[in-house]
Amino acid sequence: MTFTFLSDTSVLTSRPAAPLAHYQAVRAQSVALVQPLLPEDTVVQPTLDVSPPKWHLAHTTWFWETFLLKNYLPGYEVFHPDYAFLFNSYYNSLGSRVNRADRGTLSRPPLADVYRYRTYVDEHMAALLANWAELPAAATELLELGLHHEQQHQELLATDIKYILSTNPLAPGYLTTEQVATGHEQNSSSLPTAAWLSVPGGIYAVGHQQAGFSFDNELPVHEVLVAPFELQNRLVTNSDFLQFIEAGGYQQFQFWLGEGWDLVNREGWAAPLYWSKTTEGQWLRYGPTGLAPLALAAPVSHISFYEADAYAQWAGARLPTEAEWEVAARHFEAAPQGGNWLETGHFDPQPLAADADPAQCHQLLGDCWEWTYSAYHPYPGYQRAAGALGEYNGKFMLNQLVLRGGSCATPESHIRLTYRNFFHADKRWQFTGLRLAR
Repeated sequence: MTFTFLSDTSVLTSRPAAPLAHYQAVRAQSVALVQPLLPEDTVVQPTLDVSPPKWHLAHTTWFWETFLLKNYLPGYEVFHPDYAFLFNSYYNSLGSRVNRADRGTLSRPPLADVYRYRTYVDEHMAALLANWAELPAAATELLELGLHHEQQHQELLATDIKYILSTNPLAPGYLTTEQVATGHEQNSSSLPTAAWLSVPGGIYAVGHQQAGFSFDNELPVHEVLVAPFELQNRLVTNSDFLQFIEAGGYQQFQFWLGEGWDLVNREGWAAPLYWSKTTEGQWLRYGPTGLAPLALAAPVSHISFYEADAYAQWAGARLPTEAEWEVAARHFEAAPQGGNWLETGHFDPQPLAADADPAQCHQLLGDCWEWTYSAYHPYPGYQRAAGALGEYNGKFMLNQLVLRGGSCATPESHIRLTYRNFFHADKRWQFTGLRLAR
C-alpha cells in the first residue's frame, strides 16, 4: 500500500467560485489518515480523551449533515435516524448523545456503514455546493467552520491513532519505515544550539487581525502590555529533557507545582508519554513505525503542562505567556510555510538542521504545540455565539491552559499565529512540548 497525503487542503477565506474542490480535498484527507488501519483498530478507545477513528469519521460527517444539509438543502433526508444520537459530540442544544467514555462500545454500525454515510453526505454536499452562489452568507461561514472542524479532527485522528496502537502489547507501527517521510538525522550528535533572543516590550495588539477565517476565541483584537523578555530560539529537545530526568527531576518536589507533584507520584510518571527504558538502559520511544531508539535531537513531545513547567523551573527559566508567544511570533515573522505539519508525512517532531542559524527563532509553527503559562479565558469583550455554535469554544473557557503554534499533526492550512489551542494541565497524548522564556 502506498500512503500519500493530499497537497491541496487549503480552506476558504472568502466566498469562492468553486468550493467543492476544497471540501473534497479536506474530506479525503480524513479517509487517508484511517487508510493504514485495520477495521479492528478503528473501534478502540483505550482512554477517555481518545475517540475511536471510526467515530471521528462519522462525527465529522454528522457535522455537515446537521449544520448544512438539514438547513440548506431542500428535501434532504438524514442517512440514519440514530446517527444524531451516536455521533453528536458535546452539543447539548442538539439533543442527547452517547457518553464520551462509551464511544468505544460502538461496534455497530460497522465501519463499512460509516463509509457509506460519508459517501451519502458527500454526494448531497456536492448538490448543495452546485448552487453555492444562491446560498446566504451564513452558509459560507458554516462551510468554513466545517472545514476547520474536520481539520481539527484530522489532528485528533493522528494523535488518537498513535495512542491506540501504542497500547497494543505488540506496539505495532502506524506506517512502515518506507511510508514515513524522511527528515533530518534523528539521532545526530550535533544538537541544535540553544540561544536566547530578545523581544522588546511595549503595548501590542493581540488577536486575529487578518482577513480570513478565525475561531471566535481568537477575537476580539485587544491591547496587552508586555514587558521586555527573552525567548529561546528553539524547542526543548529530547536530549535536553533527558538531562532533567537523569538529574532526578521527576523525584525532586521543589521543581513541581503541587498538583503536578501529586500526579507524578500517583501515576508513577518518570518520563514523557511513549518513552520506555530497556533492561540494558537504552531509552526507546513509540513513534509512527513502532518502538525506536530515542531521537535525541528531536523536540520533546507528549508532556503535560506540569512536566513542561517543572523542566522550566529546573532549567532556571519559565514558560512564556500566550501574549508573549504571539508577540514573539510576529516579531520574528513566523510563517507556516516550511514547518513540519501533517502534510509533510513525518508524524513526529523533527530536529533542526545542524546548521540552523542560532540568531533566528525556529519551530514557532509546527512540530509541537507549545505550553504557555496562560489560562484559557475569553478575551476582553468576547461574545459567545447564540445556539449550538456557541458551544464550540465558549463553554470550555475555564480550568485549561493555552497552547500555541500547532504540531506535526496539524494541517498546515489550519494554523494561524493567533490560533488558541487549550488542554487541561495533565494531558499528554497530543504533540505537546515547550520553549523556554525568561
